[in-house]
Amino acid sequence: MKRYLRLILVAAALVAASAAVYTLHYAFFHDAHHIWIYLVGDIAFVPIEVLLVAVVIERLLAHRDRRALLEKMNMVIGTFFSELGTDLLGELTGALADREAVVDVLSVNGDWTAARYRRTLKGVETLEIRIDPDRLDLARLSERLASQRGMLVRLLANPNLLEHEAFTDLLWAVFHLADELAARPTLADLPEADRTHLAGDVRRVYRRLAAQWLRYCEHLQKAYPYIFSIVVRTHPLQPNPSPTVT
Repeated sequence: MKRYLRLILVAAALVAASAAVYTLHYAFFHDAHHIWIYLVGDIAFVPIEVLLVAVVIERLLAHRDRRALLEKMNMVIGTFFSELGTDLLGELTGALADREAVVDVLSVNGDWTAARYRRTLKGVETLEIRIDPDRLDLARLSERLASQRGMLVRLLANPNLLEHEAFTDLLWAVFHLADELAARPTLADLPEADRTHLAGDVRRVYRRLAAQWLRYCEHLQKAYPYIFSIVVRTHPLQPNPSPTVT
């Protein structure tokens, strides 16, 4: 209530100041005709001012804020891949029944164009991903996810990610997999049906992880080519990853 009262008082003060200036103008020049001409002209321009302020300028500011938010989100996503995502991608890729076919699709290099990223991202949605339960080291995977749980919690608590549903879905999928693995007293000698169930959870994580990996690489290639350079040289979706430039 106080806020609205303050706004009303400010508006009244501005109107009173305008009236005082017009009164002063009339007191000096005694030209009401001139005052009315400019007053009507100024009022006629008000809708255009509203258009400029409320539509054009607001859109420009919103676009700038959106870009700043996306930059913050990409920094958060970069932290995820630096701390966990890239290694997790490599580890889960090793459990693929059709590893070579998937790697051929996802193995990013410096020659990729925006069109290639778009085609590959679209293809990831329908890409056949088959997880071989026998290739999963569940104990190692559980330990890795448990060691990064604090980081995952901090990422989910980041308000900037509210605008990024796809990445949030990935985090929830990773959390679910971690909870499934942690809930079992032992991960050795699990029934075949249970191993198949866990393979399904891994497949869910992998599909979301692959899509975010592609978006992350595309962002780096555009905005931070020097970071993209080492990512391309060291990512696990290639035969011989190495930081050495050859």
